[in-house]
Amino acid sequence: MIKLIAIDLDGTLLTNEKTISERNKIALLKAKEKGVKVVLCTGRPLVSVQNYLQELNLLDAEDYSITYNGGLVQANTGEVLGKTAFSLAEVKDVIELLKSLDLPTDILSGSSSLQIETSKDHPSIYPSINQFVTYFDKKEADLTEEILYNKVLSATEEDILNNKIAKIPAAYYDRYEIFKSRPILLEFMPKGVTKAFGLSVLGKELAIEASEMMTLGDEANDLSMIEYAGLGVAMGNATEEVKSLANYITGTNQADGVAQAVEKFVLN
Repeated sequence: MIKLIAIDLDGTLLTNEKTISERNKIALLKAKEKGVKVVLCTGRPLVSVQNYLQELNLLDAEDYSITYNGGLVQANTGEVLGKTAFSLAEVKDVIELLKSLDLPTDILSGSSSLQIETSKDHPSIYPSINQFVTYFDKKEADLTEEILYNKVLSATEEDILNNKIAKIPAAYYDRYEIFKSRPILLEFMPKGVTKAFGLSVLGKELAIEASEMMTLGDEANDLSMIEYAGLGVAMGNATEEVKSLANYITGTNQADGVAQAVEKFVLN
């Protein structure tokens, strides 16, 4: 029996217009009424999902979210259950890589993005896709041990990003979790910090086994949770890699794919 549904946002729960369809909303509200935990599991910071939590009635004391790709697990009322972040040395290591690749750098710290100029040719387009965080221009010398470093990302045009990703040395994949969360977004997380890791932390807190979880996603940062859960569901618009690991392929994010899966496996 499914006791927890973990749902990615962009390309999964959200339409291309970044809204939740009425059918998706109704299905998730019914799942919560049935006692199933509905958990948004996203690479975004919590400040970027508050409006969706409110829309889905997920602001009770026993509602939870997994943000920063598993780096932060918390009750939606604020209690932190698990937090994993980069060290300053690791952040500087990633900055050097992005400099060598001529890619822009955004460092997410709580509800802020620290923008380091690592590319003169390719400025960050992250502000155009996330208006919920506050942006600060910083120099590498401004970074200190006291700052919280949740994740590092690089946002630029898809073709540029794909070309640069192919040039990342293999050693960096040994040191960090590196993946695309959207076609225009490359993300770096501490090694071992994934959405599956976040779900393991939350599952332990709630006494819910992986076999009792359903996960839904579409991109590379969803691979870990698709593989981790007893029922991993790929969206119809998911990458081929995500589809190949999934137990089930539902409709697209434009065709109420989340609702289709929830109705089939939870509400029936």
